[in-house]
Amino acid sequence: MSQFVSSHPVRLLGDLPYPFPDGTHAIGRLDQASEGLLLLTTNKKVTRLLFQNTVPHQRTYLVQVKNKVTAEKVQQLAKGILISAPNGLQYLTSPCQATVVDPPPYIWEPEIPPHKNVVSDWLSITLTEGKYHQVRKMVAAVHHKCIRLIRTSIENVSIEKLAPGDVIELTEEEFFSKLNL
Repeated sequence: MSQFVSSHPVRLLGDLPYPFPDGTHAIGRLDQASEGLLLLTTNKKVTRLLFQNTVPHQRTYLVQVKNKVTAEKVQQLAKGILISAPNGLQYLTSPCQATVVDPPPYIWEPEIPPHKNVVSDWLSITLTEGKYHQVRKMVAAVHHKCIRLIRTSIENVSIEKLAPGDVIELTEEEFFSKLNL
């Protein structure tokens, strides 16, 4: 989970073998069913600078979906698509980058792999916004079920050379430079 404390019996950031400084918090959370890059900081201004800034910042996800994805559906995702929003409303997502891809070699095997007979495709989706469960809702809107969701990068910070549970520390200068802040 993208947190240090929970009332539920789940794996937490504090369970990682790393001496996180007091006041460390996650920037942009991952839900329990998602994997991948999670940025942590002790600087409370970073979340605002990164996600509430007038300059949009890119987040890229690898999404394994059930069944094959047509070029038409990829185009629908890229143009922007209506997804559910709170109070029964709908939200039109901003245009994004969406393509069908082969999973890169650095993606690790899941704890529970899909059944061997499941037909699936992998999408790379790069967004500049982050609504609640947005990627899952987007692929559902084009009639695909999200099997796996992995955040692979935020701006120029990537999981490409990291294993699950790895922690790397960046200097403040590197951190702000890689995030284009």
